Amino acid sequence: MFRKFLVEFIGTFFLVLTVGCTVFSSGNGVIPAIAIGVILMVMVYAGGHVSGGHYNPAVSMAAAMRGALPWRDIVPYWIAQIAGGMVAALLVKYLVVVTPAENMAQFNLSSLIIAEFLFTFALCYVVLHVATARNNEGNSFYGLAIGGTVLAGIFATAGLCYGAFNPAVAAGLWTMGAAIWKIVWITGLTNLIAGTLAGLVYKITSND
Repeated sequence: MFRKFLVEFIGTFFLVLTVGCTVFSSGNGVIPAIAIGVILMVMVYAGGHVSGGHYNPAVSMAAAMRGALPWRDIVPYWIAQIAGGMVAALLVKYLVVVTPAENMAQFNLSSLIIAEFLFTFALCYVVLHVATARNNEGNSFYGLAIGGTVLAGIFATAGLCYGAFNPAVAAGLWTMGAAIWKIVWITGLTNLIAGTLAGLVYKITSND
């Protein structure tokens, strides 16, 4: 189990590190979104065979609902993921100048909830179908599909929300000082609810 938790820590670490370093050094162009989608893709390929390559508490929730992750493992997975994200955030603060939360875009709360919910649901739904479905066992496209979903979500929700789709990323932004706690916990809770629903919908839509 230690190997699984370590892989989840490492994958989430590099995801949040990429978020922070690209967003706060490259600006709001296409580079951050592409870099974030790509790092998630390669980390999923790297760790998927060990831990499932979740790197996201919402995905772990969806996997548990689907039956692909034992419920006893979900809290250790969450701890590894959030710890990885927060350690990466501390390193980001050292490496680049982080825009303070009060200077970041202020989101409409209802728009933020809708955007985070829909694309977290899409991410978890895609993960379950491409990476856990028996009909798709052994495929070579699962990492690309997962990273591509996050990439599309970031482009689609620009200006509406953080584009986190991941409580560990939201916690990382808070640790960097780039997000206020009120928005972070709302984002994280929305992500977890979306992951739960994705797990339930998988049971309806899958042949498993």
